[in-house]
Amino acid sequence: MTAAFNDAFSDYDIPAKYSVEYLTNLVKRRGYRPDLAVGAFDGDRLVGFVFNCLDGDEAYNSGTGTAISHRRQGIARKLMQRSIETLPAKRYILEVIETNARAASLYRDLGFVETRRLQSWTYPWSGGLQPAVGGLKAAATPDWFDQTPSWQNSLASLRRASEPYEILGDDRGFVVVFPSNGDVPLLAVRRDQRRKGIGSSLLAAAVQHIGKPLRIMNVEDRFEPFLAHIGAKKLVRQIEMIINL
Repeated sequence: MTAAFNDAFSDYDIPAKYSVEYLTNLVKRRGYRPDLAVGAFDGDRLVGFVFNCLDGDEAYNSGTGTAISHRRQGIARKLMQRSIETLPAKRYILEVIETNARAASLYRDLGFVETRRLQSWTYPWSGGLQPAVGGLKAAATPDWFDQTPSWQNSLASLRRASEPYEILGDDRGFVVVFPSNGDVPLLAVRRDQRRKGIGSSLLAAAVQHIGKPLRIMNVEDRFEPFLAHIGAKKLVRQIEMIINL
């Protein structure tokens, strides 16, 4: 499955070069259900797939791909139709890279409707010391959010994670970071503490703490001014789409 995934996404805007361990941890966090996955085979070779996830009455597409050698044969359409017909859910959610016009058109043809645009960023690590939030300590998870987190950044996804994550911050704000890969699923600052540099200090503390660049994936467009201001680099823009089943 890892080989098929890396093949299918090798020519994307962010090429996939995943290890088995990384892909396993990724799909586990997202609620992957092997019994709900669908695949297309050429002999014993997996040449097309949909990694489906489930949480309650909602399903999530953690990846639809077709091997480069088997594209333009309608494989992705058939696999998506099978998913739509068989998933035990009321809603089916996915994201597609904005520049992948062919895939976005397919999903629209199948009945998916755009809900919002999301952006993915990387925050660099220079190797030097950076400002940190004083008294870094575990913080509670208050209702400080201005957006509904994307599926992969949700609290449910965090609870499913098999790899360890850390929470840095205090009663003004906090950041959640996975030291293994630099993923930052959550960053929040209390409303009465905003515009004081706390958010940027939290990210600086996180990158210093783990010693590698951060990956800030699938946050809403409206956070672009903040991320650009602190020196983050935009990677891709995605379209979140949903179909009611």
